[in-house]
Amino acid sequence: MTGSCLFARLSSNKQMIVTTEYVDISMPGSPMRTFVASPKAEGRYPGIWCFSDIFQLTPPMLRTCVRLAGYGFVAAAPEIYRRIESPGTVIPFDDAGRTRGQQDAAKTPVAHFDADCRAGLDWLSKHPKVASGKIGAVGFCIGGHLAFRAAFQPDVRATVCYYGTGIHDGKLGQDADAGSLARAKEIRGELLMIFGTKDPHVPDAGRETIDRALRSSGARYKTLLYPAEHAFTRDEGPRFDPEATDLAFAEMVRLFRSVFHN
Repeated sequence: MTGSCLFARLSSNKQMIVTTEYVDISMPGSPMRTFVASPKAEGRYPGIWCFSDIFQLTPPMLRTCVRLAGYGFVAAAPEIYRRIESPGTVIPFDDAGRTRGQQDAAKTPVAHFDADCRAGLDWLSKHPKVASGKIGAVGFCIGGHLAFRAAFQPDVRATVCYYGTGIHDGKLGQDADAGSLARAKEIRGELLMIFGTKDPHVPDAGRETIDRALRSSGARYKTLLYPAEHAFTRDEGPRFDPEATDLAFAEMVRLFRSVFHN
């Protein structure tokens, strides 16, 4: 029996080696420390503003950004609690860390989240490796809700929300009702909503509420469900689902490429 060696051709015909750095974006008060992963190859690429969960820039979040950059995107993830935590703070994945992250969220008005998002998008659009007019967003958990709100910005052309908490009932940060679903009609780009069906934070009724609102808003969206738990993409801890993570990641890349590479 003879064998053969096959080489798969990358869609971009480039070897996507990735470079990473931390950048302190100058802001009133504390700077917004941001992890940036980008293709090493010369060129300009779509820029994706990436929102973390309540634990900020943990190793799983950084790995997700690096992986996304490897597909030909500039992935930039800010510290969402830059007004509260000192730069470089990574909140541990334990009970105390969960409480801390939730308390940080509860101290943050939605107006602050929105202002930091707009400043971050402005910074990303001026990044030397980001192509003009090609801006997207992605987020996880609370970051999924923040990404949903980023989609209200007219320059955000594609958004992916992983198990976004509080979208269905409006709860976000200090605000009991941020009114996010009521603003869905402002979304002009493509939207991908990703959920685990075993997620108690976004139950069936919550997903149905989101779906009804998006249908009536006229937004161009798609919802994907996986038989997985909350935070199923986090590759540390007992809820990690590798297959669901890979499938969802492929759908995210497919959306971004369909929007930005046409």
